[in-house]
Amino acid sequence: MRRDFCDGVGIARLLNATLVLPKFEAAAYWNESSGFADVFDVDYFIQHINGFVKIVKELPPDIAPKEPFHVDCSKRKGQFDYIESVLPSLLEHRYISITPAMSQRRDRYPKYAKAALCQACYSSLRLTRSLKKKASELLEAIPKPFLSLHLRFEPDMVAYSQCEYSGLSPASKEAIEAARGDGKPWTGELARIWRERGKCPLTPKETALILQALSIPANTNIYLAAGDGLMEIEGLTSVYTKVFKKSALLNGEDFTSMHGNTKAALDYYVSINSDSYMATYFGNMDKMVAAMRAYKGLYKTLFLSRRAFAELTFQGLKGKELMQALWTTHEQDFVMGRGSALPDCFCEFKL
Repeated sequence: MRRDFCDGVGIARLLNATLVLPKFEAAAYWNESSGFADVFDVDYFIQHINGFVKIVKELPPDIAPKEPFHVDCSKRKGQFDYIESVLPSLLEHRYISITPAMSQRRDRYPKYAKAALCQACYSSLRLTRSLKKKASELLEAIPKPFLSLHLRFEPDMVAYSQCEYSGLSPASKEAIEAARGDGKPWTGELARIWRERGKCPLTPKETALILQALSIPANTNIYLAAGDGLMEIEGLTSVYTKVFKKSALLNGEDFTSMHGNTKAALDYYVSINSDSYMATYFGNMDKMVAAMRAYKGLYKTLFLSRRAFAELTFQGLKGKELMQALWTTHEQDFVMGRGSALPDCFCEFKL
């Protein structure tokens, strides 16, 4: 959501359009009903984006009753151009909603649009005062120094990946099947190809094995940046015993009343301020955290390679041989303290 919103600011500047404060999509799985103002400081944002893009909290009365004309750019390929493809719809309908193009490269933006996007991402978005207070309390409660680990092995994530896993508990299998619905995982040779492409999330047990290969001590303080439905966590905690969750560190009543967006905001805040950050998946949160850590000069950031793990295990490597191969795969990035998949910052300069 943060990524798409930053993109939205850049697009609004490209189109010379006024941006309406967004409404987050509802997601029943994550107990989600929070809005932009529940997560971000609205007045601070409007004040600090002033001069880049005009923002309004509500639509003007003459447009408010209308439904926006939706422009879905998400499937567009190649050198997609918003001005050529979207501006005509904006001029015709005056009020549009956009699903950003996933393939749109920000380095193709003209400098004035890039500046607006960067101002939004790095200088204008801050948490609400109450959420920042909770985030600071959470950060303070974690023993130092610590590693923030973004571990993605929730039922919906596994179902979405279309990957099959052996050795899971009956409860995990049932949760995955419920999230999968009518979808089916890849099987046979297609499943092997899919896994070798690095498409399958690492399990907590696989994650622990890679951390051991990197000589991460078993007594390392690890903050678990993960959703509530994380499965098979024993695969990690049986090796790394100092694992801390926000549900245990925050007041119980406080935590249960929070929604998915606000919980994710806490993970984001802790992760950009952690001593080091590792991720088992290269998703939107990981890209935003890595970019912000780079912007702040915090380079102890590493993405664990799902592809390498799959290739090495398919080769039949086990034990010390597998551990050495995993170390060799991650060695350069680990020693540098910076993952090879770390995205370039969106800006060429700090504003």
